[in-house]
Amino acid sequence: MTTTSYLVIGASHRTCSGAVRDRLSTEEAEVAGMLDRLRAAGVGQALWLSTCDRVEVQAVHERPNEAALAIAEVMADRAGLPTADLAPQLYTRTGIDAVRHLFAVACSLDSQIVGEPHILGQLKAAHRDAAGAGLTGPELEAELQAAYAAAKRVRSETPIAEGATSLAAAAIQVARDLHGDIKRCGALLVGLGDMGALVLEGLREAGLPRLTVAAPVDRRAEAAARRLDGHFAPWTDLEAAMTGADILVTAAGLGRYILTAPMMEAVLKRRRRRPVFVVDAAIPADVDPAVAGMDGAFVYDLGDLERVALKGRVGREAATQAAWTIVDEAVAAFARDRAERAAVPAVAALRSHFEAERRRLLAGHADLDAASATRLLVNRLLHAPSEALRGLAADGSGEGLAERAAAERLMFRLFGLDRIGLDRLSGTAVEETERDKDERREPGREVR
Repeated sequence: MTTTSYLVIGASHRTCSGAVRDRLSTEEAEVAGMLDRLRAAGVGQALWLSTCDRVEVQAVHERPNEAALAIAEVMADRAGLPTADLAPQLYTRTGIDAVRHLFAVACSLDSQIVGEPHILGQLKAAHRDAAGAGLTGPELEAELQAAYAAAKRVRSETPIAEGATSLAAAAIQVARDLHGDIKRCGALLVGLGDMGALVLEGLREAGLPRLTVAAPVDRRAEAAARRLDGHFAPWTDLEAAMTGADILVTAAGLGRYILTAPMMEAVLKRRRRRPVFVVDAAIPADVDPAVAGMDGAFVYDLGDLERVALKGRVGREAATQAAWTIVDEAVAAFARDRAERAAVPAVAALRSHFEAERRRLLAGHADLDAASATRLLVNRLLHAPSEALRGLAADGSGEGLAERAAAERLMFRLFGLDRIGLDRLSGTAVEETERDKDERREPGREVR
């Protein structure tokens, strides 16, 4: 019988640089083309998830190792890199590990900022794209629905989302303390990390009128500017864009400082030392630590904002641990459900075989009474397994004896037999079981 396995392969903030993720990333209009390429590579159930933190493919395939190689080639082609160069920067998980990864992603436990609210919506959008392309099937659908249910439990049963939203609220508070009325401010988002977008969305809701977006890949910055109802600044004009920003939020995480001390000094001079509120929302940091010592630059990283929000580390870790407990429970329940479903064809085949034997017996022995017919039917049904057990016993080798013991244990588990029944099978028991005795005492039962 053919079986399928769950699979995920991708690149995230944990495995590769922001520059590589930028090369892999896709905008909404490009997703359909990537799904077509996955289909052409022989992957029949898959979704393409592209966010600021990750680009990954969730898939189901009969041969997951082969599928992983095919997906890696598609991703390498997208990035314009040799597969051998990209492969070390990818993570691959199969089976229950892939399921756990998807559940963690849906629950925002694998994000740079645990509890950030964007990822679940992004996953659902990727799901819709895959369904529209005809790349979802019963296995992938079941996995995704179970992941959504786990995410709902995490959101409703733990305070994990409060940490991310409180950081955004703290940024708004600091901005007001520094600049007064936010409605007179302009902001620049540098990079497209999820926490940066969350801070800017909060500022927008608080009345921020002007927003500009810049990112290493201009097309991505343009798309983000449209989503945030802001303006776009080319990456080559970054320093000029900084000059007009009262609030500067960095969220690129390229592994090097984007905002250096000399650059900030030049910006402050052009601003005539008017203060700039700098939020470094990137991991690793985008802002040179020396910038914090400059007159007119007020630099806050995520730890600083957390202290403003009065959210303790212990509380956040407790919420995270509670969320992981929910994820593990959901993964275990999903695995049990899939195992039970996998047994259905075997049970149906066994039932069909028994029914066929019953019909053949009745057709050939219509004159038998019930006792004789049932005795003959039992003998027929037990013939094949009995011969198999005798064959294993006659083998005499250690492997044969081990297989026989395993087969006997499985048989007793499947049919709910007890140990005395096993002894009877071996011809060593003479006592009646308690069940036998109860049945013999049952009123009206004939004792033979």
